[in-house]
Amino acid sequence: MKKAILFLILIIIPALTVPAYRILYAEQYYRLYHLHFYQYPDDTMENIYYLEQALKADFCNPLYALARIENKREWERYRSLFKMHVHLKLIELYLTLGSKYDKMIAYFYNAPWKEDNLKSLEIAEKVYYTALAYWSEALSWARKASRPIIHLEEIQMWEDESYRIMTRDLDYQDIISSHLKRLRQVREDFLKMDKNTY
Repeated sequence: MKKAILFLILIIIPALTVPAYRILYAEQYYRLYHLHFYQYPDDTMENIYYLEQALKADFCNPLYALARIENKREWERYRSLFKMHVHLKLIELYLTLGSKYDKMIAYFYNAPWKEDNLKSLEIAEKVYYTALAYWSEALSWARKASRPIIHLEEIQMWEDESYRIMTRDLDYQDIISSHLKRLRQVREDFLKMDKNTY
């Protein structure tokens, strides 16, 4: 008898519906962002999706923010820092994604796959330009965040990022430009390859 009741319970449990957790706010999308040990392109694209949705979503009530907010000035600084930080994370993700398609050196023994390598470089170039677009946004939000100097303890790292941007210690424009310059050189090396290269 006990076994029959247990069997019935085990059959009924999967039939019960569990309400889904609705994601409405930027902070909720941000919490879905996570780093994977292996950075496969699909995992990177998943994180890019979450962060892009965080940029589109409204902020939650200041009571549920990722930092303690006590007044309107702190709330304004928090939102600027959040947007700047998310843009920086998107840049990092796009650079990670671009590195999966980028070829650092055009080795002579890659000549048989010249066309495939050129297509891969084209994808990497587009991804790097996308990252560059996010840099201009991050720079803009860092400027907005630097105006009222208010310390928010819980997001000290974001404040440090803002400071590094304003002092030009962190400059993704230079980093991405160097990637693009090297990529163009690698593309030229692949284009020079012919049937006698290998």
